[in-house]
Amino acid sequence: MTGFLGPDASKLAPGPEGGVALAWINPNVQWASYTKIQLMPVEFWAAADSKVSQADQAVLTEYFYNALQTNLSKSFTLVDQPGRGVMTLHVALMDATTAVPGLRTVSVIVPQARVLNMAQSLATSSYAFVGSAEAEMKVTDSVSGELLAEAVDQRAGGMGLKSAASFKWGDAQNAMDYWAQKIPNRLSQLQGKTTS
Repeated sequence: MTGFLGPDASKLAPGPEGGVALAWINPNVQWASYTKIQLMPVEFWAAADSKVSQADQAVLTEYFYNALQTNLSKSFTLVDQPGRGVMTLHVALMDATTAVPGLRTVSVIVPQARVLNMAQSLATSSYAFVGSAEAEMKVTDSVSGELLAEAVDQRAGGMGLKSAASFKWGDAQNAMDYWAQKIPNRLSQLQGKTTS
């Protein structure tokens, strides 16, 4: 984790099976009182020696912001100012890694490479030549700044032939699409709404 969550990161605990890796939900929140969301620009947090160029960082954060905006607007009213009944969503994309499409295609098709790939997946819980992304998010009361919830998750690409031909940020894009759907679904569940 980075400094994005600050000291609140100490509240995180393992998330539910099939959910985010780490999470914390304020037990005192009256979720139904929040009907609007102020979505802040997605931030990119990386070390000084990040291999992700400034241009790619801009592309990734803009893509993630647009995906979040699209999905959140299906269940919530989006606003650009703090106010009563408004929760503020802060999301940060951590140093995403790229896939190497040619190499990954080889690792899926060539049997010897597939064996090496499986050995790496057992040793590192990730596949060779596959991209990944990590995100951290926090929801606060837009007026008081009180922390309502926070989460950290990481997703890596898969081994399918369909994804093997993806462009270099394809796996990161898939992870962002996943989170952009899961975040509004989880917020709706906290409000007692049923989600698809």
